Amino acid sequence: MLDVAVPNRPVVLSKHENKKRKLPYSWELIDLGESWVCVNTALPNHLVEEAILDDRIPELSAYPSLTREVAYGEASRIDLLLSDEAGERCYVEVKSVTLARARRAVFPDSVTARGQKHLRELMAMRAAGHRAVMFFLIGREDCRDFAPADDIDPRYGELLRESYSRGVEILAYSCQVNPHFLCVGRSIPVVL
Repeated sequence: MLDVAVPNRPVVLSKHENKKRKLPYSWELIDLGESWVCVNTALPNHLVEEAILDDRIPELSAYPSLTREVAYGEASRIDLLLSDEAGERCYVEVKSVTLARARRAVFPDSVTARGQKHLRELMAMRAAGHRAVMFFLIGREDCRDFAPADDIDPRYGELLRESYSRGVEILAYSCQVNPHFLCVGRSIPVVL
Protein backbone atom coordinates (compact mmCIF):
# COMPACT_ATOMS: atom_id res chain seq x y z
CA MET A 1 0.00 0.00 0.00
CA LEU A 2 2.91 2.31 -0.73
CA ASP A 3 1.74 5.78 -1.74
CA VAL A 4 -1.83 5.36 -0.47
CA ALA A 5 -1.44 4.81 3.29
CA VAL A 6 -1.52 8.55 3.95
CA PRO A 7 -2.72 9.72 7.37
CA ASN A 8 -5.54 12.26 7.71
CA ARG A 9 -6.86 11.89 4.16
CA PRO A 10 -10.57 11.32 3.43
CA VAL A 11 -11.43 7.67 2.87
CA VAL A 12 -14.46 5.60 1.91
CA LEU A 13 -15.21 2.50 3.97
CA SER A 14 -17.86 -0.15 3.51
CA LYS A 15 -19.48 -1.83 6.49
CA HIS A 16 -20.22 -5.55 6.52
CA GLU A 17 -22.65 -7.27 8.85
CA ASN A 18 -21.11 -10.73 8.40
CA LYS A 19 -20.01 -11.85 11.89
CA LYS A 20 -17.52 -14.32 10.37
CA ARG A 21 -15.44 -11.46 8.94
CA LYS A 22 -12.26 -10.57 10.75
CA LEU A 23 -13.11 -6.85 10.57
CA PRO A 24 -16.49 -5.16 10.08
CA TYR A 25 -15.18 -2.54 7.61
CA SER A 26 -13.34 -2.65 4.28
CA TRP A 27 -11.21 0.22 3.04
CA GLU A 28 -12.46 1.08 -0.45
CA LEU A 29 -11.06 4.48 -1.54
CA ILE A 30 -8.73 7.25 -0.43
CA ASP A 31 -8.60 10.86 -1.61
CA LEU A 32 -4.97 11.82 -2.27
CA GLY A 33 -5.89 15.32 -3.39
CA GLU A 34 -5.20 15.03 -7.12
CA SER A 35 -7.14 11.79 -7.40
CA TRP A 36 -9.28 9.35 -5.52
CA VAL A 37 -7.63 5.91 -5.46
CA CYS A 38 -9.39 2.54 -5.30
CA VAL A 39 -7.51 0.40 -2.78
CA ASN A 40 -9.93 -2.54 -2.60
CA THR A 41 -8.02 -5.28 -4.47
CA ALA A 42 -11.18 -7.39 -4.80
CA LEU A 43 -12.83 -4.87 -7.15
CA PRO A 44 -10.57 -4.85 -10.26
CA ASN A 45 -11.63 -8.29 -11.53
CA HIS A 46 -15.30 -7.25 -11.28
CA LEU A 47 -14.62 -3.90 -12.96
CA VAL A 48 -12.69 -5.44 -15.85
CA GLU A 49 -15.33 -8.14 -16.32
CA GLU A 50 -18.06 -5.49 -16.45
CA ALA A 51 -16.06 -3.39 -18.94
CA ILE A 52 -15.46 -6.39 -21.21
CA LEU A 53 -19.15 -7.35 -21.15
CA ASP A 54 -20.06 -3.72 -21.95
CA ASP A 55 -17.57 -3.62 -24.87
CA ARG A 56 -15.55 -0.82 -23.24
CA ILE A 57 -12.22 -2.60 -23.75
CA PRO A 58 -11.81 -2.80 -27.55
CA GLU A 59 -8.82 -5.14 -27.34
CA LEU A 60 -11.01 -7.77 -25.63
CA SER A 61 -14.35 -7.27 -27.37
CA ALA A 62 -14.29 -10.25 -29.77
CA TYR A 63 -15.28 -12.88 -27.22
CA PRO A 64 -18.91 -13.81 -26.50
CA SER A 65 -18.01 -16.09 -23.58
CA LEU A 66 -16.40 -15.01 -20.29
CA THR A 67 -15.67 -17.30 -17.36
CA ARG A 68 -14.05 -16.27 -14.07
CA GLU A 69 -11.52 -18.11 -11.93
CA VAL A 70 -10.80 -21.05 -14.24
CA ALA A 71 -8.16 -23.54 -13.10
CA TYR A 72 -5.05 -23.59 -15.31
CA GLY A 73 -1.26 -23.69 -15.16
CA GLU A 74 0.52 -24.72 -11.98
CA ALA A 75 -2.39 -24.96 -9.55
CA SER A 76 -3.57 -21.47 -10.41
CA ARG A 77 -6.78 -19.83 -11.51
CA ILE A 78 -6.93 -17.35 -14.36
CA ASP A 79 -8.92 -14.26 -13.48
CA LEU A 80 -10.87 -14.19 -16.76
CA LEU A 81 -11.04 -16.77 -19.54
CA LEU A 82 -12.53 -15.45 -22.76
CA SER A 83 -13.51 -17.67 -25.66
CA ASP A 84 -15.20 -17.38 -29.03
CA GLU A 85 -17.47 -19.66 -31.06
CA ALA A 86 -14.48 -21.38 -32.66
CA GLY A 87 -13.08 -22.30 -29.24
CA GLU A 88 -10.22 -19.79 -29.36
CA ARG A 89 -9.19 -18.86 -25.82
CA CYS A 90 -7.85 -15.67 -24.31
CA TYR A 91 -6.37 -15.86 -20.80
CA VAL A 92 -6.59 -12.55 -18.92
CA GLU A 93 -4.77 -11.95 -15.64
CA VAL A 94 -5.85 -8.74 -13.85
CA LYS A 95 -3.59 -6.82 -11.48
CA SER A 96 -4.68 -3.96 -9.25
CA VAL A 97 -2.33 -0.95 -9.39
CA THR A 98 -2.39 1.77 -6.73
CA LEU A 99 1.22 2.98 -6.68
CA ALA A 100 2.18 6.05 -8.74
CA ARG A 101 5.38 8.03 -9.08
CA ALA A 102 5.45 11.35 -10.92
CA ARG A 103 2.18 10.52 -12.73
CA ARG A 104 3.42 7.05 -13.76
CA ALA A 105 1.53 4.03 -12.42
CA VAL A 106 3.89 1.25 -11.35
CA PHE A 107 3.49 -2.38 -10.30
CA PRO A 108 4.19 -4.19 -8.03
CA ASP A 109 4.35 -2.30 -4.74
CA SER A 110 6.17 -5.23 -3.09
CA VAL A 111 8.05 -8.33 -4.25
CA THR A 112 5.48 -10.70 -5.75
CA ALA A 113 6.42 -14.34 -6.29
CA ARG A 114 2.77 -14.99 -7.14
CA GLY A 115 2.80 -12.27 -9.79
CA GLN A 116 5.98 -13.74 -11.27
CA LYS A 117 4.28 -17.13 -11.43
CA HIS A 118 1.30 -15.61 -13.25
CA LEU A 119 3.62 -14.18 -15.91
CA ARG A 120 5.28 -17.57 -16.43
CA GLU A 121 1.85 -19.20 -16.76
CA LEU A 122 0.69 -16.62 -19.30
CA MET A 123 3.85 -17.28 -21.33
CA ALA A 124 3.03 -21.00 -21.23
CA MET A 125 -0.52 -20.35 -22.46
CA ARG A 126 0.86 -18.20 -25.28
CA ALA A 127 3.40 -20.92 -26.19
CA ALA A 128 0.48 -23.38 -26.34
CA GLY A 129 -1.13 -21.20 -29.02
CA HIS A 130 -3.61 -19.25 -26.90
CA ARG A 131 -3.94 -15.51 -26.55
CA ALA A 132 -2.63 -14.25 -23.20
CA VAL A 133 -3.15 -10.81 -21.68
CA MET A 134 -1.70 -9.16 -18.57
CA PHE A 135 -4.22 -6.44 -17.66
CA PHE A 136 -3.14 -3.72 -15.24
CA LEU A 137 -6.07 -1.79 -13.81
CA ILE A 138 -4.80 1.48 -12.39
CA GLY A 139 -7.21 2.41 -9.63
CA ARG A 140 -6.77 6.14 -10.13
CA GLU A 141 -7.12 8.84 -12.80
CA ASP A 142 -3.91 10.85 -12.30
CA CYS A 143 -1.43 8.66 -14.22
CA ARG A 144 -0.23 9.28 -17.78
CA ASP A 145 1.38 5.84 -18.33
CA PHE A 146 2.34 2.53 -16.71
CA ALA A 147 5.68 0.76 -16.11
CA PRO A 148 7.01 -2.10 -13.99
CA ALA A 149 8.46 -1.09 -10.61
CA ASP A 150 11.93 -2.49 -11.27
CA ASP A 151 13.38 -1.02 -8.08
CA ILE A 152 10.82 -2.92 -5.97
CA ASP A 153 10.79 -6.28 -7.80
CA PRO A 154 13.42 -6.41 -10.57
CA ARG A 155 12.57 -10.03 -11.40
CA TYR A 156 8.94 -9.11 -12.05
CA GLY A 157 10.05 -6.39 -14.46
CA GLU A 158 12.33 -8.84 -16.27
CA LEU A 159 9.53 -11.39 -16.58
CA LEU A 160 7.05 -8.77 -17.77
CA ARG A 161 9.43 -7.73 -20.57
CA GLU A 162 10.14 -11.37 -21.42
CA SER A 163 6.44 -12.21 -21.52
CA TYR A 164 5.85 -9.28 -23.88
CA SER A 165 8.66 -10.48 -26.15
CA ARG A 166 6.99 -13.91 -26.22
CA GLY A 167 3.63 -12.56 -27.31
CA VAL A 168 1.80 -11.87 -24.06
CA GLU A 169 -0.18 -8.68 -24.52
CA ILE A 170 0.09 -6.00 -21.85
CA LEU A 171 -2.83 -3.65 -21.34
CA ALA A 172 -3.09 -0.81 -18.84
CA TYR A 173 -6.29 1.10 -18.14
CA SER A 174 -7.01 3.80 -15.60
CA CYS A 175 -10.16 3.97 -13.50
CA GLN A 176 -12.69 6.72 -13.07
CA VAL A 177 -12.84 6.94 -9.29
CA ASN A 178 -14.86 9.01 -6.83
CA PRO A 179 -17.02 8.16 -3.81
CA HIS A 180 -20.11 7.75 -6.00
CA PHE A 181 -18.72 6.17 -9.17
CA LEU A 182 -16.08 3.61 -10.07
CA CYS A 183 -15.45 2.11 -13.51
CA VAL A 184 -12.74 1.24 -16.01
CA GLY A 185 -11.62 4.41 -17.77
CA ARG A 186 -9.16 4.98 -20.60
CA SER A 187 -6.27 2.97 -21.98
CA ILE A 188 -2.87 4.37 -21.01
CA PRO A 189 0.55 3.67 -22.59
CA VAL A 190 2.76 0.89 -21.26
CA VAL A 191 6.46 1.77 -20.91
CA LEU A 192 8.74 -1.26 -20.86
